[in-house]
Amino acid sequence: MSHFRRAYVPGGSFFFTVVTERRAPILCTDTSRVFLRTAIRECRQRWPFRIDAIVLLDNHLHAILTMPEGD
Repeated sequence: MSHFRRAYVPGGSFFFTVVTERRAPILCTDTSRVFLRTAIRECRQRWPFRIDAIVLLDNHLHAILTMPEGD
């Protein structure tokens, strides 16, 4: 497992990548997009964050998220 250094800054922005298991090309189907949108919406209700950018490819996504000032 990797051990990354993290800079914890209130209201900070973070870049991350999420990859499907075995890089299966499943993210660009209509059904997958509906599930992904629902999951993001539910996460944002529980943990508020701003989505500055998101790029969806068939087997992974990249995103830049900004945390709330008090987080």
